[in-house]
Amino acid sequence: MTTASSTAVPTLIGSVQRALKLLEAVGAHRDGAPAKQLAREAGLPLPTAYHLLRTLTHEGYLRRENGVFLFGAAAERLVNDGALQNRRSRMTQSLGRWRDIIGAPVYCAVYRDGEIELVAVADTPAAPAVEEWAAFQETGHAHAIGQCLLSQLDEKAREDHLDRYPVRPLTRYSVRDRPALVERLRSLERAEPVVERQEYALGTVCAAIPITAGFTAAAMAISIPLDQEERLLPAVERLRGEVASLLRSFVFSISI
Repeated sequence: MTTASSTAVPTLIGSVQRALKLLEAVGAHRDGAPAKQLAREAGLPLPTAYHLLRTLTHEGYLRRENGVFLFGAAAERLVNDGALQNRRSRMTQSLGRWRDIIGAPVYCAVYRDGEIELVAVADTPAAPAVEEWAAFQETGHAHAIGQCLLSQLDEKAREDHLDRYPVRPLTRYSVRDRPALVERLRSLERAEPVVERQEYALGTVCAAIPITAGFTAAAMAISIPLDQEERLLPAVERLRGEVASLLRSFVFSISI
């Protein structure tokens, strides 16, 4: 008789458990292993192991080469996506710590596959991030992060980007046209902060710093209300110091 205090027993799917045991067995062999060995290590009858191995291979979680089974593309995506998520989680934690130290929203972005990609943002209700009122990806000419990323590109890549996303003023403070933007980007000192005042959003000033991330153009940035503009440069210098320290460890790798 079941009582209210009885502990519920979860429903377990045996075939899933057996498949997972096989995947664990495959993972223990860098160069793969044959079906008989995998069946033995997973504690499964050989016919059952064959059936599950065929199914896992069909679904792309395993592949068979020269009589042995190895991880397939689907399993490798799970591993890679999990590692990427873990690295980005650590990066987000770092952004949150810098946000608290600096007292301003902190942004991280990269230029990947011809596009500006905002990777992470850390803000608070008291210090919110700039609202994306115009597509961030398409308006790199008008915000500090975009200008910082574009300044890191070679001329061909930059011209290609501007062909696809023409320069257009967003506010009365925005750069007016393509020649003016190109001249500004060429005049930027290497590794110096890129400062933007109300070019993307009225009442906001921003500063971005370039980040070394392998062959990928990357940038970190902060934004501050216009009436606190005197905080901008000291804050971005503090961010530069924090990022430099972290780059010497391991978190901000090409994975961003």
